[in-house]
Amino acid sequence: MTVLPDDGLSLAAEFPDATHEQWQRLVEGVLRKSGKEVSGEAAEDALSTTLQDGLTTRPLYTAPETAPDTGFPGFAPFVRGGRAEGNAANGWDVRQRHLGTDPVRVNEAILGDLENGVTSLWLAMGPGGIPAEALPRALEGVYLDLAPVSLDAGAAYAGAARALLDLYAERGVAPGDVRARLGADPLGHEARTGEVLDAAGAVELAREASGYLDVRALTVDALPYHEAGGSAAEELGLSLATAVAYLRALTDGGLDTAAALGQLEFRYAATADQFLTIAKLRAARRLWARVAEACGARDAGAQRQHAVTSPVMMTRRDPWVNMLRTTVACMAAGVGGADSVTVLPFDHELGLPDAFARRIARNTSTILLEESHLARVVDPAGGSYYVERLTDELAHAAWEFFQTLEKAGGQAAALRSGLVADRLAATWAARSEKLATRREPITGVSEFPLLSEKPVVRESAPPVPAGGLPRVRRDEAYEVLRARSDAHLAATGARPRIFLAALGPAAAHTARATFASNLFQAGGVEPVHDPVSVTPETAAAAYAASGADGTAVICSSDVLYEEQAAAVAAALRAAGATTVFLAGKPGTAAEAVDAYVFAGCDAVAVLSSVLDRMGVTS
Repeated sequence: MTVLPDDGLSLAAEFPDATHEQWQRLVEGVLRKSGKEVSGEAAEDALSTTLQDGLTTRPLYTAPETAPDTGFPGFAPFVRGGRAEGNAANGWDVRQRHLGTDPVRVNEAILGDLENGVTSLWLAMGPGGIPAEALPRALEGVYLDLAPVSLDAGAAYAGAARALLDLYAERGVAPGDVRARLGADPLGHEARTGEVLDAAGAVELAREASGYLDVRALTVDALPYHEAGGSAAEELGLSLATAVAYLRALTDGGLDTAAALGQLEFRYAATADQFLTIAKLRAARRLWARVAEACGARDAGAQRQHAVTSPVMMTRRDPWVNMLRTTVACMAAGVGGADSVTVLPFDHELGLPDAFARRIARNTSTILLEESHLARVVDPAGGSYYVERLTDELAHAAWEFFQTLEKAGGQAAALRSGLVADRLAATWAARSEKLATRREPITGVSEFPLLSEKPVVRESAPPVPAGGLPRVRRDEAYEVLRARSDAHLAATGARPRIFLAALGPAAAHTARATFASNLFQAGGVEPVHDPVSVTPETAAAAYAASGADGTAVICSSDVLYEEQAAAVAAALRAAGATTVFLAGKPGTAAEAVDAYVFAGCDAVAVLSSVLDRMGVTS
């Protein structure tokens, strides 16, 4: 045995392994300093975070005594990836979305994207997209044997698919070289619009598509459920129920099980919650492998996944921050093993993206692949106790919901009975409460808003399908408030104002003044913090000079509240303030102030009431 010289770099193996109980005792000590006397599992529970779907994130994960079988990359149950090599060979497919009704402009955008890193196209057709007869012009100059095309045509999927397949034939592309996703999704269309489509057309299309080497006729799009406020487990459960409904229709239509499985591609949302996205994609493959096994087709291959950065997380205010959100989401999609990834442009919620936005969107994948080398490791999340545990728990939660849908008669029956809408509405209501109280912060909107930002204006996008499940956005409640402020600014030349009555030195008031300023700006209310500090003697004059619209908030320490809050509040009222807030715990100076703002308060309700009192209408 070769003995290496001592280089001064000692190895971790020289230290004894720490036990779970030792970690718990350390946690107990930290909690004891904060006044909590808990021990053992209760100590970990105190530091745990509750997620949607009944899941919990714990502070410490260690090797479980019995771990689920995750298999190997490229082998059932495909938790670790659909291919043995993962994305290491060529990276994931960079699929850019193209909207618009003008085939010439769409063609210009397509060629620009393909020349600069995009590897496949996601093309809107039918109402709000390219007409079927204009498809040849939109794809002029595109090497169709090299660039796969994915269609999104809603109810017009049959005509759009026919136009694309005819175009392949006209340009002499051999059936073995055709790579396309035809986008038939009758149940997804019903979820979007409420319009019921006969699945017979999709079955016929699948029979034709089975004659090609790499054409999939049906898309199981989970985005309608994500955009209606659904959780990760609900998104997975609904996608499974949809896919099983399609499997039944395809096999009833004459396809064998393996061929039917090969006609489906799944579309999921990737969010800025990176670990949940990673776990969702891994769990989705495991769940679909279980369905294939139950159908007697264990060797049919892995679920094909198309990940799209979440529209729900995109904001209209400070949209530049969306670049950061989509970067994290794209990274999570890649780490989670998605086959194709679409990064929505940062201005997606504002209309048609411009060339700069499309460039940043496609370069997001390029940087992660070429500079960060994110795809060089097969299943980079594998072996993480946290990710493995989260994947397993999410899979079980999704499977339970899938069984609920099946017991209700399947996906179509669940949609038409209102079960899906009610379940998603309840989930969104719970999440809306977290958004309103800022326990789920939105950077640039509910946290650190910038009232002076210039609006980003884009050409209007084609109208989106409506009539089915609602489309929600995280920023929607705050967007309503900001719109009221914008209307006030347009009408009066100034935003509604609130006076920050800060007491004492900066060390005493800065934290709460910053908190209050941040909160009120989230509703489009401009805070006036001039002078830096006031006293009972100067508060009235300072308020009168501020231009505030009848409202003030006192900001300082608890000690100074006891000494000065009542007198300052009286001075503010004498100067014309009709509503006086206090930044701090409810009950402080209770007789002197009208209301409180504090961490965890319902910011949306507070801001709405403030605008009401100021006479700022929508």
